[in-house]
Amino acid sequence: MRETPEELQELQDLLDSSLARSTAHLRSIIAERTLTAAQLTRILSGMCVLALSTVTAQGEPRISAVDGHFLHGRWHFGTAPGAAKARHLAARPAASVAHLRGEDLGVFTHGTVEILNPRDGEPAADWPDLLAYFKDFYGSDAFDWANDVVYYRLHPHWMSVYAPDVDKLTAT
Repeated sequence: MRETPEELQELQDLLDSSLARSTAHLRSIIAERTLTAAQLTRILSGMCVLALSTVTAQGEPRISAVDGHFLHGRWHFGTAPGAAKARHLAARPAASVAHLRGEDLGVFTHGTVEILNPRDGEPAADWPDLLAYFKDFYGSDAFDWANDVVYYRLHPHWMSVYAPDVDKLTAT
């Protein structure tokens, strides 16, 4: 868990407000089957496969998979700069991601992406720390980190979690 107490509180506030703003149908499904921010950050360690949804210029939805890392209460993910999803996100930064583990866990997030390491411009202030994390995770020679990969952080405005058996998820 890499979250500060402030980040955990911000994430908990987001989870609570998202659930409160959800439809009655969704609340009936997840209200008693969700996780706290602290539980979620413990479970979402390492790499989590995300289904990333973007939108084309014609307004058509597109979905693809990316490696997701839940760090500091936010999803982080990368792709090749020439990928269609990179073009979509550059033009239309709204995105949704879902992380599913069978019927045991569903994490659904809507928000806006921030490019962490733009080719033209200043990287995010925390990019050096994030780059060190990614190099440690993937290996420092996995990519030409300056040219082969662009990383994003999803700033969520809505997030919900479905977890029917917390004990099963937290068992070691």
